[in-house]
Amino acid sequence: MQQTVVEHIEPVAEDVVALTLRAASGALAPWEPGAHIDVSLPNWLTRQYSLCGDPGVRDAYRVAVRHDPLSRGGSEYVHRFLRPGRALDVSLPRNHFPLVPAARYLFLAGGIGITPLLAMLRAAVAAGRPATLLYAGPSVDRMPFAGELRRAYGDRVRIVETGRHGRPDLGALDASLAPHALEPDTLVYCCGPAGMLAAAQEAFPAGRLHTERFQPAVRSFGPDTAFEAVCARSGLTVPVPADTSLLDALAHAGRPVPSGCREGVCGSCEVSVLDGTPEHRDDIGASGGRMYACVSRARSARLVLDL
Repeated sequence: MQQTVVEHIEPVAEDVVALTLRAASGALAPWEPGAHIDVSLPNWLTRQYSLCGDPGVRDAYRVAVRHDPLSRGGSEYVHRFLRPGRALDVSLPRNHFPLVPAARYLFLAGGIGITPLLAMLRAAVAAGRPATLLYAGPSVDRMPFAGELRRAYGDRVRIVETGRHGRPDLGALDASLAPHALEPDTLVYCCGPAGMLAAAQEAFPAGRLHTERFQPAVRSFGPDTAFEAVCARSGLTVPVPADTSLLDALAHAGRPVPSGCREGVCGSCEVSVLDGTPEHRDDIGASGGRMYACVSRARSARLVLDL
């Protein structure tokens, strides 16, 4: 973990604040566009936020937090109780949404989904790549960083107020709204609500589209079954009942794994699988030999884990 201090809390839209987290001492870990961090809040909750500042600034991170009326305690604490000067522990950055080199880019943002795309747009422009941001939200007042983006990037940024003009038709984008969208060498990055992600998946080939979700996709799996998890380093065998997650079973057995979202979207509970066949239920796309213990289970009778 890294120690930071809340230096500044700034309203950037209706119900959205940006936090500047200054290093308690020295420099913070480097990061690249698309990365996020876990923030340990004083009310014992851990929440994940995309880094939306400048990667070149090594002694501070910037994140943005929307107040969710159905908050489970994270955004409510930030908006109602967090104050400058408060010490916060944050994780090392993780990146499951990296910016891949390309000839040109189209960025699609919906609401708070703008946060990981801010640094991406900055990096693309700095590299001299043609890049356009299509940013949709109910109104400018509810779209964080809209004014900042217009000032910095001018007509590279296209703001669509859906309350006035409706949702943009991603399957019928033209040059006036999204230059380069139809070019075969354009990579498309999309972050926003489920409806926008679904529309982007319909409009663009999978090989050109990169997406990030803040909430897990609605999917169905077979019935949960019991299995065993063998912790290879300690030799401990942990039974995982059908009604218990691997994450909780390991914690109950005294082998806790760090976790954050518990929904398969943040990656903080990644474990290495040495033997057995996982059933991946995450929204990240676990790499070979790894799984996310909060939601994924086993297709085999047992899994051998590097724990």
